[in-house]
Amino acid sequence: MLRKILLGLLAVLVIIQFIRPEKNQSAVVSANDITTKYAVPADVHAVLKRACFDCHSNNTTYPWYDNIQPVAWWLHHHIEEGKEELNFSEFATYSPKKARHKLEEVGEAVTEGWMPLGSYLWIHTDAKLKPEEAKLVADWAKGLEAQIQVPAGEEKEGKHHHEEH
Repeated sequence: MLRKILLGLLAVLVIIQFIRPEKNQSAVVSANDITTKYAVPADVHAVLKRACFDCHSNNTTYPWYDNIQPVAWWLHHHIEEGKEELNFSEFATYSPKKARHKLEEVGEAVTEGWMPLGSYLWIHTDAKLKPEEAKLVADWAKGLEAQIQVPAGEEKEGKHHHEEH
């Protein structure tokens, strides 16, 4: 009986290897990439690319273990969640209010150390931000946030909307 259960589990593991999620990879820079609308210095871009883009852009660099199911499904879900929260490849589509809010969150995330995620850093040790890199990204985000003008009506509506909740 145990042998049949183990063989069944093995068969399921083999079969699921053929059911793969779509890869989050793009050969070109998106027309809505943050760099198409806002200034991103090369040093900041390098840090973002190394530490953020795998989960927060349309171009993930996949590790070898992405070829093993169900790991790839878990990674796919994690990447989709990350892109839903912040997608640098679609940043130019954000309203000024949303862009400012996301930049504020970027600054907080790197300053307070909750991004990159600890679980991501277990394997991607090169994504760990040094204090000076976190400061570089936070300062850039804060400076860019200050440059983005939010139309008066949008800011007022946002405050009013926030007060209602």
